[in-house]
Amino acid sequence: MEDLTLEDLARQVGLALARQELMLASAESCTGGWLGQTITSIAGSSVWYERGFITYADISKREMLGVRGKTLEQNGAVSREVAYEMAEGAITHSHAQVAVSITGIAGPDGGTAEKPVGMVCFAWLMKDGLALTETRYFSGSRESIRRQAVAVALQGVIDLLQGIPPLTA
Repeated sequence: MEDLTLEDLARQVGLALARQELMLASAESCTGGWLGQTITSIAGSSVWYERGFITYADISKREMLGVRGKTLEQNGAVSREVAYEMAEGAITHSHAQVAVSITGIAGPDGGTAEKPVGMVCFAWLMKDGLALTETRYFSGSRESIRRQAVAVALQGVIDLLQGIPPLTA
């Protein structure tokens, strides 16, 4: 993954989605739209990218994506549980069949012993219920952490789709 640019990964995501006639929705917190920007930098991405949600504050996660207040209260915004509910909300509030979400602490401040700077939680979800969640711990500057998060999010979409046969040969 290190030798691929974000745009290369986005192109691969697009090819995998288009081949299967699927659309993607994204829900971002700590990356603030960087994932959506990367995807839409690919000409023709409207064929496979349906919409993106930038939900930086907890209230936006609740209002736009339907993340439950109880989930936020019990687990915090940076958790696999919230990442999952963000992806679920992106599916529910879009016409996409695939969703990806990112929530984390990009720094340089805001970390704790339990949730340090660089902790990022992801979820990938198919409308049929197939889901993956993951927590990663990145190091580096705020920009580096955010860039790494976008790369992992894109690679995760590719990984989620790998086992699905194409609709046409």
